[in-house]
Formats: sequence, structure tokens, C-alpha cells
Amino acid sequence: MPEQPRSRRQTRAAILTHLLQSGGSFRPPLAKAVRLSEASLSRILFDLKAEGLIEEVRRPAPYVGGPTGLVSLDSTVALAAVELTAQWLSIGVGGLAGELNYTERLPLPKTPSVETVGRVFRESMTLLRDWTRRRRITLAQIGVSIPGLGRLTAAGNPIIPCDVARISGMIGEMFAGVPLEFTNSVVAHATFHRCRTQDYPFTGTHLFVFVSHGVAGAWMDDPTEADALQPVELGHMVFGPGGPRCRCGHHGCVEAYTSLPALAELLDISEAELLQLGSEWVHAVPLSARVRQELRRRLFRLGLAIGNTLNVKPCGGVAISGWPSLLADDDRNAVIEGIDACLLGGRTLAQVSVAFVPPSTGNDPQAALAFAAFCLASRGGMATSSTEAA
Repeated sequence: MPEQPRSRRQTRAAILTHLLQSGGSFRPPLAKAVRLSEASLSRILFDLKAEGLIEEVRRPAPYVGGPTGLVSLDSTVALAAVELTAQWLSIGVGGLAGELNYTERLPLPKTPSVETVGRVFRESMTLLRDWTRRRRITLAQIGVSIPGLGRLTAAGNPIIPCDVARISGMIGEMFAGVPLEFTNSVVAHATFHRCRTQDYPFTGTHLFVFVSHGVAGAWMDDPTEADALQPVELGHMVFGPGGPRCRCGHHGCVEAYTSLPALAELLDISEAELLQLGSEWVHAVPLSARVRQELRRRLFRLGLAIGNTLNVKPCGGVAISGWPSLLADDDRNAVIEGIDACLLGGRTLAQVSVAFVPPSTGNDPQAALAFAAFCLASRGGMATSSTEAA
């Protein structure tokens, strides 16, 4: 079947998202990657360069007689990142390559409410507006990451109480004309890894699993498609009604066994101490035989949840990020055993590859910044109201 023609927006999006994920490319491999002739690519690059979205700098040729112009995203494009976590609200201004030029973290109240979280958002947005105004910076995109967004309604976030519709209106007033997008935290972290993790294991359709304060997944598809990133609440599969209580209100969810708070309880340390240790907890906290056995049982449950998800919607790869990726192979193999226990015939018959990628918890607002860059690239750098066709 012949390939369907792409609109101008889709073609530009293919170029920009490839540059976002690759960090830069010479023209011949870029043309091949986005399925364009070099002549057609040159015409589009001329427009993108004129609009200040890309730059081309001289680099040593990759081979004798090869190209010397490396195409990359323009470093002067400014994006705003807003990332809500369990402890604070982080804001930042950075570029398409992931560098942050400004960051602030505002603590959340111990018992947050819609009103108090809304006040923290307003305070942070005032700081952001004042900082950009003083430096005469024009933002090209704002990306906002919120845990659990989309599970219920936009105004009824079940994890951290906040009225997303009200917050969206407030940001829209303070940054009139700037494209604004909200997403679930797992989508932001999935985008961060796909665009920023060196040697990220998958390029095609796959499932990204994020194990942090919560446990969730995201379907990763063609970045030029409108529904390329879709959150999956696999962390709330119930394994036993008599299990530990989950923040969703049920008992025995896989999240109640494998989230960071559940891990801290199993290790007999406070969640704050676990967060302070960061990736070093695997070396700093000794594991008794009993704790290690229980840890593997919980990881097996995580694998079951992933395997059940793949049984519903098969795909060729699973990338797992979070504290399980810090463990030795003998421990994290329990996750793979759980996946195999669910898939019909195991990973070999199902042709599923599993890879572990580093944790990204605690680096906020980097995930929201990567999401903002993705939003700009996936609409081809065009205005959100634009309806230009091929």
C-alpha cells in the first residue's frame, strides 16, 4: 500500500522530532530518516531556519567528501517547564536541547488542597513571568506535568488536589498567546527518556513504565501522530483486596507494593531519607535475605501488571525506568519473570524486548521541559491555530 501523503505540519514535525531525539544530523541521513529528497528537505530547512527553529553549523565531514553542515534545533528557542511533584512545584526556562537557564522550586503545603496548590501555581507563574519579562524572553511553548492527570476529570486530580482548568486559565492570562499543554507525569518522563537518554533502547512503538512515587505506563508511538503518547494506569491493578491500601482508595494495587513510599516502608527507612539517598540507596541500605525475597516478590507483581497490559495491547518493547533499574540483574529478573508469566508463551513467542533505563525522579523540571520541546516539535513549530495543509 503506498504511503499516505503528509501535510506540511506532519513533514515539519517529522524533521523537528528527529532532530529533537537525535540531537542533530547531517542533511543526507536526515533526508533518509524523514523520507524526503534532499531537494525537498532543503526547502523546508530554509523555512525552519528563517523562523528561528533550527540552525546549521560547520562540523568535520563524517567521511571524505561528505557534508559539513550539521542541522540541529536552534539554541535560542525558549521553553517554560512546570512540574508538580509530591513535595513541590518546579518551574524552569530552558532550550530545545534540555539546558535549563532558570529554575525555582516552591514547596507544597503538608496537606495540600485545591486552593493552596492553586496559590503555589500562581506564585510560581508570577516568578516565571517576571523572570522572562526582565530578560525580554519570548516563550515558544509552556509544558505542564501533573501526576495522575486524566484518570478522572481535569478538575478532580486524585493524587495532588488541583483544578487544572482554573490553572490553565490563570497561565493563559499571564502568558497570553504562548502555546500551553498539560500532561500526565508519566508521559513527561517518557518523553524525557526518549529525547534525552543516551542510547535509548527503542525507536518504534513500545510501552514505557515509570516506577516512582506512583507506578504508571505510557504507550509510545510515532511522535508525529496526535495520539503518540497515551498514559496507562497499570499501577492500579489489584492483586489482593487484603493488601496494603493504595492512594487511589483500593487495597492491594501493584503501586501499593512497588512505589517509592512502599519501598521505603519495606527498607524500614523514611521516604524523605530514601529520596535524599537517591540512586545510592542500593549501596547504602543493606538488604537482608527476607527483605530481598520480599523485594523480588513485589517486582514479580510489577512484571505481572506489565504482562497483563501487554496481553491487552501487544507491542514489541518495554522500557522500565525507576528504582528497579538500579538493582542487580538477579533482583530485577523478577520483573521479567512476571512478564513471562502473563504473556501467552512468554517474551520469545510474543517477541517482546525488555530494557531498563535510569531513574529520572528528582531531576524536575527536566521532564516537563522535554515535554514542552516535544509539543513544539510535534506540531512542526507551527502556530496551534494553523491549518496549513501539504
